[in-house]
Amino acid sequence: MEAYASSASLTSLHFPTSLICSHRSKPKFANSHSSSVPTSPSQPLLGTTSSSKFKLFSSPVSVEVPVEAATAAFSSGDEEKFDWYSQWYPVMPVCDLDERVPHAKKVLGMDVVVWWDRKENAWKVFDDMCPHRLAPLSEGRIDPSGRLQCVYHGWCFDGSGDCNLIPQAPLDGPPVHTSKRACVAVYPAIVHHDIVWFWPNSDPQYKDIFEKKKPPFISELGDPSFTKIIGNRDVPYGYDVLIENLADPAHLPYAHYGLVPTQPLKEKRDKEGGRPVEFTVKKLGVEGFDAELGFGYSKFHAPCIISIHTDIPSRPNDEPSIYIERKTALVFMCIPVSPGHSRLIWVFPRNFDVWVDKVVPRWMTHMGTNLLLDSDLYLLHIEERKIKEIGPENWQKACFLPAKSDGLVVGFRRWFNKYADSEVDWRGKYTGQLPPTPPREQLMDRYWTHVVNCSSCNCAYKCLNAAEIILKVVAVAIIGVVAATKQGVISASTRTGLAILATLCYAASKWLAHFVYDNFRYHDYNHSFPEKVMLFLRIFGLGVAL
Repeated sequence: MEAYASSASLTSLHFPTSLICSHRSKPKFANSHSSSVPTSPSQPLLGTTSSSKFKLFSSPVSVEVPVEAATAAFSSGDEEKFDWYSQWYPVMPVCDLDERVPHAKKVLGMDVVVWWDRKENAWKVFDDMCPHRLAPLSEGRIDPSGRLQCVYHGWCFDGSGDCNLIPQAPLDGPPVHTSKRACVAVYPAIVHHDIVWFWPNSDPQYKDIFEKKKPPFISELGDPSFTKIIGNRDVPYGYDVLIENLADPAHLPYAHYGLVPTQPLKEKRDKEGGRPVEFTVKKLGVEGFDAELGFGYSKFHAPCIISIHTDIPSRPNDEPSIYIERKTALVFMCIPVSPGHSRLIWVFPRNFDVWVDKVVPRWMTHMGTNLLLDSDLYLLHIEERKIKEIGPENWQKACFLPAKSDGLVVGFRRWFNKYADSEVDWRGKYTGQLPPTPPREQLMDRYWTHVVNCSSCNCAYKCLNAAEIILKVVAVAIIGVVAATKQGVISASTRTGLAILATLCYAASKWLAHFVYDNFRYHDYNHSFPEKVMLFLRIFGLGVAL
C-alpha cells in the first residue's frame, strides 16, 4: 500500500494511509477530582468488548492481559519517578536561528536565550536574565567582539557566562565584573540532528553531561542518504495533549478531512474512510516505550519525542537491479513550554524522492503542515480544558477507548500517570491554572506562533508582502500615466492595453494579499464545510497536497 498518494503529498504533514482508522467517541462524564483512580471491569480501557485483550509489556517478555487489567496500570505506586530536569530538551532547529541576534525561548517554564558564540563556534543557552537589573538578555545584541550584550546598561558576557565588561565601573577601580554575582547561568547545550538541545540545569557538575548522557538518537535523522523536512510551531495547548494527539492516527480522516490522502476501501463505513488498526505497546518504562504497528514501529523517547517509522512497499514497476528499500519516518518533538502552551518541532525524513525537497521551497511545505495543525487546534484547546476539569489523573475514567487504535494514546497516558503523576514538573512556577481562551483569530494565529520563528516562512512573508505593494504601485502608476497622457499621444489600443494591465496588477495584488493572510496570518477550518477548505486550497494553496 502506498504511504503517499504522490510526490506532491510529501509537502504536507500526514501519516501513511494504512494508519487511518476509525474515530473514538467520548461519553459524558460527571466531574470528579478524586486523587485515587479505581479500576472498573465495567469500563474497559481498550478492546472491542470487556472480554477483549490488549498486549501490554512491562518487560521484553510478552504478556497478554485482559483489557480490564490494563486500567490498573494507571494507578500510581512506589514506581521510579521521572526527573524532568535530568533530560535533554530540543530548543529550536538550527536553520531557524539567526547567528546575528539572540533568541528568546521558553522551555519547562524557564526563560532562556539562545545565541551564537563565534569565538567558540557554538550555540549557547543562557538564563534570559541579566544579573544587573534582571533585564532580558534576549532583547540585547551580539557586540562587535562577539559577546552577548545587555542593551539596558551595556554589560557584556562571553560564552562561559562570565561578565567581561561593566561600562559603569571605573577603569582604575576594583574589577567588579569578575564577581560571581556578575555571571549569567549557562546551561549545557549541543547541536544534535541539526537541532539545538539544552540540559535544564546550570550546576557545574553537568558541564560535560553530553559525555554521559546524549539526546535520543534517531537513525533516519543521522543517515546522510535521507532528506528531511523540518519545522516548528508553538501551539495553545499543553504538552500531554500534543503528544496524545500525535500518537492518535485514528483522527486523521475526520479532524483533517480532505487534507490527508486516503486509500480506497472495498467497504466504507463512512465517507471519511476510517478503519481499525492495532498497536502493541511494549517495554514501557521510565524512559518511554516501544510499540509495534502493522506497518512499522513507533517509539516514545521520554519526555519529548514520539516517532513513527515505516517501510514503504516498492512500486510495481521498480526494477530489482535498482531497487532501494524506501523508508520514511514521522518524528515529533513535543516541548513543554508552560501550562496550556507547548512547542512542536517536526522532522520528516525519507530516503526516496529526495529531489522534491530541492525543488519545493520549505515555506510551501509548511503551509500544508500549518493547515493540518490548525484543523484540529481548537478541538485540542477545548479538550485540554475538559481534562483539567475532571483532573488528568481521572483521564481513563472520563475517556472511553474501546478500539485498539488508541494503543499509543493509552501507552503515553499510562507512562504519564505512572512515572510523572499526570503532570509536568514546573517547580512551583505556576498555579496550575490554564490561561483563558483568546478570540479564535488570536488562538489560531500563524504569524507569532510560526512565521517569526521560521527563517523560510519569514523570508517568504516579507517577499510576498513586498510583491503585493509593488503590484499596487505599478497599477496606480499605469493609471496615472494613462490619465496624464493627452488624447492622441498614444493609440486607443495601447491605452486599452495599459488599462487592462493595470487592472490585472491590481487584481493580482488583492489575490496576493489574501494568499499571504490565509497562509501566514490566519486561516480557519470549518469542519461542517470542509469542501470549502479544499476549494480554497485548489485556488490558493500552492504546494499543499490534496
